Amino acid sequence: MLIDDLLNIETIKKYIADRKVDWTKHCLNRLNQRNILISDVKAAIKTGKIVEYYYEDYPYPSCLILGYSLDNKMLHIVCGVSENTVHMITAYYPDFNKWEKDMETRRKEK
Repeated sequence: MLIDDLLNIETIKKYIADRKVDWTKHCLNRLNQRNILISDVKAAIKTGKIVEYYYEDYPYPSCLILGYSLDNKMLHIVCGVSENTVHMITAYYPDFNKWEKDMETRRKEK
């Protein structure tokens, strides 16, 4: 399977729907620290789009998704994708100081 077949929003949505998800310990800890529910992450992926690609990430290529939580808050999710699983790495509410208004474009450092 080609990397572009794996690292696309439709494949990630399908893996989530099929419950082919690895919730890493790191991700679960971060969700807990940030008061983000797993259901919010799933909702954000369902409504989301990929805004950055990290093809060289190890052990799996990964991406940054921008979507909306159940209560309509913007949420960023980083996940890696293997041939049959999406590996959840972290999720956070984007920082307006680090991102442009669209939350898709990183602000340039001054």
